[in-house]
Amino acid sequence: MFSRFRKKARKPRKLLRSVQPTGVERKLQEDDIIVSKTDLKGQITYGNELFIEISGFSEQELLGAPHSILRHPDMPRCIFKVLWDAIQADREIFAYAVNLCRNGDHYWVFAHVTPSYDAHHQKIGYHSMRRMARPEALEKVIPLYRDLLRIEQQHDNRRDGLAASMQELEKRLADLETTYDEFVFSL
Repeated sequence: MFSRFRKKARKPRKLLRSVQPTGVERKLQEDDIIVSKTDLKGQITYGNELFIEISGFSEQELLGAPHSILRHPDMPRCIFKVLWDAIQADREIFAYAVNLCRNGDHYWVFAHVTPSYDAHHQKIGYHSMRRMARPEALEKVIPLYRDLLRIEQQHDNRRDGLAASMQELEKRLADLETTYDEFVFSL
């Protein structure tokens, strides 16, 4: 487990882009809680033992690395935009995410992400607690994320792909007369 918060941020680690997904899912238990903290730029400053264990990375590899080191290629970028927009606006958010382990395995989580503040109410980073994603929720999340990712990948320009998938997500939520947060809690 990370022993303490480190004031000096280390240089970000290069992402392990060569890791290919294995298709093997690691399952969390119902009472498992993954905890991590990042600075304002998303660099990891803390992680509990389960975070280290399930990710397959060592403590040294995680500390100072961008949290995106866990980004699975099946995650649509628009979901991360929704998440970052919320926490940068000082709001908490709940979201489903699939994370990539160091060896290419993956695990689904139901994440709760909040801004972290110091004693003077200055935002200093972000705190995330992740639990097991309920299988019945994933039956709706996985097809949605697959559609959003397909839309993103139809564009040569990443910015255009992100805009198109955001537009589709907003359309689907409007059709349901709901917000992303309400949608997540309805599952």
